[in-house]
Amino acid sequence: MRTPLIAGNWKLFKTIDEATGMVKELKTLVAATAGVEIVVAPVFTALSRVADSLTGSNIRLAAQDCFWEEEGAYTGEVAPKLLVDAGCSHVIIGHSERRQYFGETDETVNKKAKAAISAGLTAIVCVGETLAEREADRTFTVIETQLKGGLAGFSADQLAKSVIAYEPVWAIGTGKTASDAQAQEVHAFIRSLLVNLFGQSAAEAMRILYGGSVKPDNVKGLMSQNDIDGALVGGASLKADSFAAIANFAS
Repeated sequence: MRTPLIAGNWKLFKTIDEATGMVKELKTLVAATAGVEIVVAPVFTALSRVADSLTGSNIRLAAQDCFWEEEGAYTGEVAPKLLVDAGCSHVIIGHSERRQYFGETDETVNKKAKAAISAGLTAIVCVGETLAEREADRTFTVIETQLKGGLAGFSADQLAKSVIAYEPVWAIGTGKTASDAQAQEVHAFIRSLLVNLFGQSAAEAMRILYGGSVKPDNVKGLMSQNDIDGALVGGASLKADSFAAIANFAS
């Protein structure tokens, strides 16, 4: 059985006080939630304080990005070991916004994921197609290229410390959501790729999250699909009640 993972990506929102206030409220709402891994990903500046606020709770902490070097003359970057030092257990890598605005490539995703795992973090590796790519029937080609590039050279141990997040770019922040069947189709394709690349048992153990306008009113349908193991939540993770409702999808 794959433990569902519900991760909230707060993107560029929330001051330190807003972030700590949010998790204090969230802790109460999910205190009784069992059988689900819950993760929040605030901005870098709030990580340490949010980690302190999460002490003793069932919520874990993620960063939204990292660099692949441990230290050096890399102004503005944050190393995986520094994220661990700030209290993180997870890190999101290769989000579509990083690819779109900041030049993230499959090669840099691969380097970041390996560095994150080496530092003891769980890497949430994102893949996904744009609307133009979907309309051109290139969804599977794009996903395959991103997945093979992002996981190139991975050992079995590295793969076991990874999570895949499928995020159809056309459904992020647009209010559009892939239908349950559309999402399942791509998740099943990703798992079949993992079978070919790493074998059946590794593929069956891999958690594959759906990210694309996940909300309390559509999470149950998505989570009922065979190959959807959780959600990478954007806007709906910014309010404690809506994110808690998603985390409590099984209730």
